[in-house]
Amino acid sequence: MHSALAAPRGRILSVLSVGAALALALTACSAPAEPEAQDGGTLVYATGDAEPTCLDPHVGGNYPQALISTQFLEPLVGRTSDGTITPWLATEWTVSDDGLTWDFTLRDDVAFTDGTPLDAEAVKLNIEHLQDPDTGSSTGYLAVAKIVEVEVVDDAHARLHLSEPDAALLESLSQQWTAIQSPAGLARGAEENCAAPIGTGPFIVDEWVPQQQITLVRNDDYDTPDAATENTGAAHLDEIVWRFIPDAATRWAALQSGEVDVIDNPQPDAIVAAEASDDIAHIDAPRPGASNRIELNSGQAPFDDVRVREAFIRAADPNPGIESLYLGTVERSYSPLASTEPVAVADETPFDTDLVAAEALLDAAGWTGRDADGIRTKDGQRLTVRFPVSTNQSVAAEQSLFEQIQANAAAAGFEVVLTPVDLSSWYGALAANEYEAVSAPYTKVGPDVLRILYHSDGIVPAPSGYFANHAQLSDPALDALLDAASATNDAEERADLYAQAQEIILGSFTVLPLYDQQNHFLTRGVSGVRTLGTVSTPTFVDARLDG
Repeated sequence: MHSALAAPRGRILSVLSVGAALALALTACSAPAEPEAQDGGTLVYATGDAEPTCLDPHVGGNYPQALISTQFLEPLVGRTSDGTITPWLATEWTVSDDGLTWDFTLRDDVAFTDGTPLDAEAVKLNIEHLQDPDTGSSTGYLAVAKIVEVEVVDDAHARLHLSEPDAALLESLSQQWTAIQSPAGLARGAEENCAAPIGTGPFIVDEWVPQQQITLVRNDDYDTPDAATENTGAAHLDEIVWRFIPDAATRWAALQSGEVDVIDNPQPDAIVAAEASDDIAHIDAPRPGASNRIELNSGQAPFDDVRVREAFIRAADPNPGIESLYLGTVERSYSPLASTEPVAVADETPFDTDLVAAEALLDAAGWTGRDADGIRTKDGQRLTVRFPVSTNQSVAAEQSLFEQIQANAAAAGFEVVLTPVDLSSWYGALAANEYEAVSAPYTKVGPDVLRILYHSDGIVPAPSGYFANHAQLSDPALDALLDAASATNDAEERADLYAQAQEIILGSFTVLPLYDQQNHFLTRGVSGVRTLGTVSTPTFVDARLDG
């Protein structure tokens, strides 16, 4: 997501709004002095995430879409940083004893920014839009997969009928990828809706200059549904200019000079400098769900052999790189779940570095030959690991870490081929099964992310072509545990089932956890910037520029 210079204004589509305000998780590691704040003005946000090809998060469903759409679309429910589900567009809900019927009561005082009322019919059309193969949804599609019908009881009441119990339904409905849009907006067609979705949130998409910036203007009629937000009416800001600046050093320099007010994806050295600064604040908001990890494709050679997978993990040794490259801004993970998830199980034992053991495992697996480059061979084949790396999803420190892992694995005889590609090509490599290792961040609220990532159903692509089980792990015992956890609302039972599931996942040697998915924001000259307790995206309802 790109472009450091301001773009010429040119109106494109008008309409939309966002949901911002939920129970927030803001950790300000440095607390600069606060000059008197003012109402009005333009906040400039510079992102290093890839520019969405579509602003409708129902289409596809990646994190850059969640970042921007938080400003104009809102979900049915919210979530606090401690995991409590809270009212948002829905004020209350009940579930039947068998877990198959959910009744939602909607706010009766909310309208989309095109004037269309929020009602049960809108909820029905949104779920159907997510499930329509022509929409090309991935994250949202998987989130609502168990909903078989939305019944319009009356304008204020929507009844969801499920094919089987879904204990994670409320968590799924709190995410931006299932946010509610105007039916009239959806009816315009994909092209127009991608350019400017219409929601109920605090801002409206005013213009989009591709590869440069998006301008969002205040929704003057906004009335936040979130009690945790200090401001109970329209946002203080007049507008937000959302710039795409892919280079981290350029974003950091722009923040220091006052050209921009907020940046994301700062490099570790910028975070350290910000924490020592008197006028730059740091918001650390790690994403929920899965940890940032490398997954090994167990569906094809050479990683269809557990001995080869274990050998790779024993040789990878990411700790020195994490310590030196991240300057103390991250902590090593030993769990497939983020540290923000209370049921995360961490076990260091499968990840102990042991080059001697790695060599022995490869010998036992038949990779006993060596070519002139020192790469192990078997039956004339080199021990090659194709590792596509999305340049839109990783910062420079992470790319350097992958290079260190590449060198460490080479000592055991692996040829790790790191291929930097743009996001579209990265998705293409996964779809074509042209990978043996991949770092594939996936954000979902709650531990049900394990079902999305490691249930054998996740090997089957969604209508968009995306599949989430990149480890291609297929284990009936694991499937049974994840299904049972999804079906029960008993918190203690769920925690035990997820603990058992994590033991199987870690023991499969298909996953090399690295650290929590990083979400850092640096702000200067602005107060009241917060992050939501859902998927840790920023909200600017309370934001004010310094006077």
